[in-house]
Amino acid sequence: MAVKIRLQRHGRKKAPYYHIVVADARAPRDGRFIEKLGMYNPISKPAQIEIDREKAYEWITKGAQPTDTVRAILRYKGVMFKKHLQMGVAKGAITQEVADARLAEWINKKEGKIQEAVNKNLMEISDFHAKLNSVTREKKVKEVLEEVSAEAQATEPIAESAEEGAAGGGAESENAASAEE
Repeated sequence: MAVKIRLQRHGRKKAPYYHIVVADARAPRDGRFIEKLGMYNPISKPAQIEIDREKAYEWITKGAQPTDTVRAILRYKGVMFKKHLQMGVAKGAITQEVADARLAEWINKKEGKIQEAVNKNLMEISDFHAKLNSVTREKKVKEVLEEVSAEAQATEPIAESAEEGAAGGGAESENAASAEE
């Protein structure tokens, strides 16, 4: 029986997420499976991958063949590196403690890189929102300044005409007073 480690599609149209499963190669893509190893969500940034490394390693050593995408996921999560290290232990090139230490160091370094990428994305998003808020504030300030200046310009001619009227009215009264004399 040929056993594959492959993706089983779930989710709605244009929003997939996948279960990583061990299945008979002859079984339908979303059909029967032997064991579920984890899940993979390619929509989130960075892609969300949850996998049981020990179970995946056991199936790889038993001879299960991963598909191309699953092989990339297993490489990304360190399962293939663990297989590589265990081959060295089996040959006697390194001890189990050294292999475990190297794997732990590799996983910590990899998770650090992932966390840096997540933090970078969060910073970019927060910078974008800050710029967006400042632009909207500037537009609001410009709109308010334009309204105030428009109101000021509208009131200035009225004030000037009132002053002219008062000044002109005083001149007319002087003219009227001189005419009476």
